[in-house]
Amino acid sequence: MAMSARGKRVCRQWALDWSGGQAVPTGHDMFVHDELGRPDHLMRSFVFGVVGFVALFFTPLAAQATTLAKVKAKGYVQCGVSEGLAGFSEPVDGVWHGIDVDLCRAVAAAIFGDPSKVNFTPLSAAERFTALAKEDVDILSRNSTWTMTHDIQKGVNFVGAYYYDNQGFMLPADLNIRSVLELSNAKICVGRGTTAALNVQDFFNDRNMEIELVEYDSHKVLQADYEAGKCHAYAADISRLYSARQSFAEPEKHIVLQDTISKEPLGPAVRTGDEVWFDLVKWVMFALINAEELEVSSANVDQMRESGNSAVRRLLGLEGDFGSSLGLDRKEYDGNDWAYNAIKAVGNYGEIYDRHLGPEGVVSIPRNANQLWSKGGLLYAPPIR
Repeated sequence: MAMSARGKRVCRQWALDWSGGQAVPTGHDMFVHDELGRPDHLMRSFVFGVVGFVALFFTPLAAQATTLAKVKAKGYVQCGVSEGLAGFSEPVDGVWHGIDVDLCRAVAAAIFGDPSKVNFTPLSAAERFTALAKEDVDILSRNSTWTMTHDIQKGVNFVGAYYYDNQGFMLPADLNIRSVLELSNAKICVGRGTTAALNVQDFFNDRNMEIELVEYDSHKVLQADYEAGKCHAYAADISRLYSARQSFAEPEKHIVLQDTISKEPLGPAVRTGDEVWFDLVKWVMFALINAEELEVSSANVDQMRESGNSAVRRLLGLEGDFGSSLGLDRKEYDGNDWAYNAIKAVGNYGEIYDRHLGPEGVVSIPRNANQLWSKGGLLYAPPIR
């Protein structure tokens, strides 16, 4: 306490306990008293007004329905994917396939125990972040690059890197060009609204090399024009170039240069401001990576529930309450089975990669940086403990 110039004792320290989403005074008397110890009612009203304002400001945030609550209520996950990128997200006979698709199925399996409880919305590069921010989709799992601008200015949060990519160039083999430094005065086609256009401009401007940059709203139109010879080179993520090439009438007549000009960590994103949903999607992705490291697969996941390995037991919900802490418990569903259900449905990360991008996949891309850290790659997930 301290005496003010007007003879009033003022409590200098007080705090609010926000447990339960409510403001509750704690500690010492927070009111102002006069010299006889009587409360100053004017100041008392003021303090209650401040507390009320703060409570009104924060309580609605706590009371708002989270994405998880909305997903549970409607009974499915709405997943934003590409308009068609083989190996990542592509409809085949009305069924979506790809590594980005399988991540969304894993999230659905973690929530509902059923990987089929997901719908897919194809989105262009230009509309993807807006669709997520407007709640048209719950997850954006669409070969999107995790950059600072995307992460802090688009109203989204990236949950992590799901695929480590680089940007490169594809061009007709008969041009006899084997280095990006040989592309002076070339017409280079890129997708509008992607990091590719910015990377190409930076790379050639930094080297005082003249090029003609042509931007397309549709990758399908871009690919058709490139295949028809209207562009000297097609610039995009290496994964997209491999995917596009396999769709050409004569893929062997096109080469992807070994040169790369940027880092392109691709990953799923969710809306900013919903930590519950952010944590869930993030840990489902981490569970798939941890499962590969622990050699837990869709084929042996039931057998592995008998394992004495503590890390495996935590992953599969036999020790700890990790699924419950993610908010997944509900009537007739044990939330601690979240990772078990995800792995059972789509397999571990290695299985997902091999199914879509391995030697027998629709597009064959060497894993390289997408190997586990223990095998010389960059793939790494925090432990579940």
